[in-house]
Amino acid sequence: MSIQHPNHQIIRKSELKYALAATDGFIAEVEPGETFEVETELNIGGHLITHLHEKLDESKVTLPFVNPATGPVRVRGAKPGDMVVIDVIEVGVHGLGYTALWPGIGIFPDWVRKKEFGIQNRNVVVEDGIVHWSDTLKLEARPMIGVIGVAPVAGGTLTVDNGTHGGNLDIQEVTNGNRICFPVFHEGAYLYFGDVHALQGDAECNGMGAIEIRGHLKLRVDLARAPSRMTWPRIETPTHICTVGCARPLDDALRIAFEEMIYWLEEGYGIPGPEAYMLLGQIAEARCTQMVNPKFTYICKVAKKYLPRR
Repeated sequence: MSIQHPNHQIIRKSELKYALAATDGFIAEVEPGETFEVETELNIGGHLITHLHEKLDESKVTLPFVNPATGPVRVRGAKPGDMVVIDVIEVGVHGLGYTALWPGIGIFPDWVRKKEFGIQNRNVVVEDGIVHWSDTLKLEARPMIGVIGVAPVAGGTLTVDNGTHGGNLDIQEVTNGNRICFPVFHEGAYLYFGDVHALQGDAECNGMGAIEIRGHLKLRVDLARAPSRMTWPRIETPTHICTVGCARPLDDALRIAFEEMIYWLEEGYGIPGPEAYMLLGQIAEARCTQMVNPKFTYICKVAKKYLPRR
């Protein structure tokens, strides 16, 4: 469901999905070059945090039905062989958010007993760009979009998972002022958005590890021909180009991100593959952004100051 704003449309979170798939009916349509807004729901969807001292229990979370996404949104004219280009203008967050420990999820999973520390959650107020962790500790909010992507090439992928289509990437660079690009596998692209975080540390170590919160996104979409060697999503910031890999084990995610960067440097900047590989040995910035999803996410970044002009 969408409504028209005096300047652009607002896509409401009235029809939520738990998988990215080309079998869903479109809830809205956007034109290349259009700016639009999207509402997103809290990651546990059917249950909302209503006060600071509210405690979560097993009845309030149904795995794997988390990270409800708003969508799909049709991009007029998008077709396989294109890439959809999304400029993140603003990730708006405000109100109550939370982070939690959930047995079996996180970097220390007790797979059999599922005991760990039990279910615990910490609710926080987010306002004016500040996460109020406690009376004495205030954290600067760094809003980001956790789930963003297009329909995968075949079937559907749950919103807890990720892949070449995007999905639950949990990358902090998907934020204000940056651009993220996805290969298009189906006519219309099928855009989905959800799982907004007010703040997330690298690795998202405790599973429900970010400050989970409702979001209001302002975005601009465009289309371009996809580079011939682009397989995974790509991100561009004012200072860096970034490639992404998702896999288990973690070192495979790293390898994918670096492989994709070599392809980008070769095809986009004319740097021969062997030279690009050696150059990455000197200038690559890389890290794990999450290792709690079914597939881990790694990002490889290169500062634009080292790159020839295109």
